[in-house]
Amino acid sequence: MAPARSSACSPTAAARTRRSPSPCRSAMAASCCCCSAADAAVAVMTAVRRFLRTLAPAGTATAARLAVTGAMRSHPGRTRGTNEDAMLFDLPSPSTPQARRGALLLVADGMGGHAAGEVASALAARTVHRLFYAAEGPVPDVLGQCFVAANDAIRRHARGAPECKGMGTTCTVLAIRQDRAWLGHVGDSRAYLLRDGTLSQLSEDHTLVAELVRLGRLTAAQAAASPERNVLVRALGTRPVVAPLVWAEGLALRPGDRLVLCSDGLHDLVDAAEIVRSVGRLAPDAACEALVEAALREGGHDNISVGVFAVEEAAERPVPAVCGRPTRRIAP
Repeated sequence: MAPARSSACSPTAAARTRRSPSPCRSAMAASCCCCSAADAAVAVMTAVRRFLRTLAPAGTATAARLAVTGAMRSHPGRTRGTNEDAMLFDLPSPSTPQARRGALLLVADGMGGHAAGEVASALAARTVHRLFYAAEGPVPDVLGQCFVAANDAIRRHARGAPECKGMGTTCTVLAIRQDRAWLGHVGDSRAYLLRDGTLSQLSEDHTLVAELVRLGRLTAAQAAASPERNVLVRALGTRPVVAPLVWAEGLALRPGDRLVLCSDGLHDLVDAAEIVRSVGRLAPDAACEALVEAALREGGHDNISVGVFAVEEAAERPVPAVCGRPTRRIAP
């Protein structure tokens, strides 16, 4: 997480702030955290639908079967003693039962101090992965169940472990089924799509300043310079009820697309141009290495995690030969 990560969770109490080697930043007044949340949610979902139509207009669904390959890398950074990020991806082989449920890509960035953040992110990753491949139903419904279950698991663990009280985590998931991708997201980790040389942010930052930008109360430049830019307004484990962003419509993928997931330890330090350069010209594993190194060159003050995934046309599987060694022989 960033040097000062707060979760603006309760309208009646000050936001909890995790201490780090950098000076801590306090949360804004609680009254700012819940300004016109319903209006913001409506505006966000309208923008998401418009964005999906822009990327994949009606009637342009990909006909070919697609294959996804990729890699993930995580580094504790230069100043942290532990790594509170959790990452996983599952790309089932077509011959396995899990294949019909699709691929799962996830990054989670824990908070809570000591080892609590690491516990929260790991719980989120395990719970989402287990339930995604166990639950039946449309992808958006399954993702919604995954986030609810992960939120409950973190809170349940914290109740039984006083040292983990107040822990939470971001969680950003891309679920890919057939030729479409669905986003499930809470917090300020990010998912990007690189298509035809253009990088698009698929997720939205659930931070106080990002909410104020969406409401027109701050400019993007003011938000980037704000001392409150790391105050979260949504996370797993910090409230009894979680409100993740889950796409109701899937994004049609195309051969040549690149998907990127990362924690704020990367996107706070590495600009979009560098992401485009690395992801656009390198294989996924090499791109991950290059992006982690770029974040370390910029100071590496936080845990750094990134995943890069390539979407290509699936190779045709050869048809088994009918002729060959006979299974029976006739004795002379």
